[in-house]
Amino acid sequence: MGSERLTLADCVAGASVACVLIPQSLAYADLAGMPASHGLYASALPPIVAALCASSPYLQTGPVATTSLLALGALSHMATPQTPPYVALAALLALVVGVTRIAFGLLRFGRVAFLMSHPVLVGFLNAAGILILASQLANAVGVTPPPGSLLERALWTLLHPGAWQVSSVVLTLVTAGIMLGARRLHPLVPGVLIALAAGILYSRLTGYAGPVAGAVPAGFPPFSLALPWRELGHMIGPGLVIALVGFAEPAAIARTYAAQDRRPWNADREFVSQGLANIAAAVSSGFPVGASFSRSEISRIAGARTRWTGAVTGVVLLAFLPFAGILAALPRAVLASMVIVSVFKFMRLGTLVRMGRLSRPQAIVGWATFGFAILLAPRIDRAVMIGIGLAILVHLWRELRVHVRSKYEAGTLRLEPKGVLFFASAPILYQTFLNELAAHPQAEKLVIDLRHLGRVDLTGALALKELKREAEAAGLEVELVGEPPQAWRLIKRVMADGQMKSRTPSTKSTSDVPRRSSIHGDQR
Repeated sequence: MGSERLTLADCVAGASVACVLIPQSLAYADLAGMPASHGLYASALPPIVAALCASSPYLQTGPVATTSLLALGALSHMATPQTPPYVALAALLALVVGVTRIAFGLLRFGRVAFLMSHPVLVGFLNAAGILILASQLANAVGVTPPPGSLLERALWTLLHPGAWQVSSVVLTLVTAGIMLGARRLHPLVPGVLIALAAGILYSRLTGYAGPVAGAVPAGFPPFSLALPWRELGHMIGPGLVIALVGFAEPAAIARTYAAQDRRPWNADREFVSQGLANIAAAVSSGFPVGASFSRSEISRIAGARTRWTGAVTGVVLLAFLPFAGILAALPRAVLASMVIVSVFKFMRLGTLVRMGRLSRPQAIVGWATFGFAILLAPRIDRAVMIGIGLAILVHLWRELRVHVRSKYEAGTLRLEPKGVLFFASAPILYQTFLNELAAHPQAEKLVIDLRHLGRVDLTGALALKELKREAEAAGLEVELVGEPPQAWRLIKRVMADGQMKSRTPSTKSTSDVPRRSSIHGDQR
């Protein structure tokens, strides 16, 4: 990984990220149903602890939009957001996420990050984007809708434009303009920090009457493990989902940057790093955290060299905490606008549409994940589990559908299986042989071409042996050609093992039938 000593470039990059993280932490805390100060708590200690084991020099840990939304969905039915019981549950959820990620990393299960197939991830992210927009709509226009579900409150807001506060709408638009304008100038221009300062200044000078962040306690985070342990069982499912979903984005970021820099990256080590960060969030009154794409991009552009860049970001946040009281006058419309602008980057409904042209089964998985996330909101963790389950079922369905091409010419019957030959798909090959033999009773020779087979398990190899035995019993000469390198040794061992008995004994005596067979590869 090169030198691991802190450099001046790391300090500059870490401070640059901190300028963005301070306002983002407030916005994502609100999205997660947490008091603003707890967003700052989740941004201070976690990146410092994550730096101890991080594999990527660029990943920036802290509150992120998707993880915050998942936390809201998991906790909002158990306690009222913004209340002490809710805050305690959020810390417990972070602890579960942290322990899960550390376990995955220590057991070298880094590959489980790929359980989030592309269709599931696309469906989830698009639905999450819509739900995040819906959650921020009321704050963006300065209204307080009546109690109801997330989508019901958003719909009420849209249907009552007369209740909107003009000043809140203007603040929302100006904030979005500042952020987008700064991004076009240069990624290092701190648009969110400029918008935050402008919002506070406007609120103080004009006596802004709309909803504001409110009192933000100044001082370091309270450390405690006095958590609602009796609710631990209810946290396992959501914690597992957040551990997987929340790791998908940092894994993609780190892999991309590692390839561009031509340097190694270790998923298992990153799992441990992100797990430690979540445990740090749990003990310091935070909530589940992850790695942010936008902040990691800033870190890289600013010249980060080592994993200690994240630690610098955390130290800057800790230094800011005693002065956090200046954020009390920040209009919530500014925070809402920050969240809205940030989520547009992962909303790609067009990708879901194009997926239907590429693969209909995979498109069904993506659209089902999207639909269930909307219908089950805010429990989108359940929608993710449904999506993963559907993706696995589609995979199994495809594995079952081994395709067998058959051809008959001049007394020779040729079978060309294509796909994966395992215990569930082997009967298809056998049944195709029976059908073709019945259609061509004059056949004298059977050629089984294996070149298009992928994986072959023991049951698949035994099925080939059974098929060979049955064909010989019917008086056919049998020839296996096109050796698959990944399975040929297993097939040869099974064919040579006289102790391997077939599950389906032949119904025809073979005592008076001459057997002629050979096993070899293509003569290419």
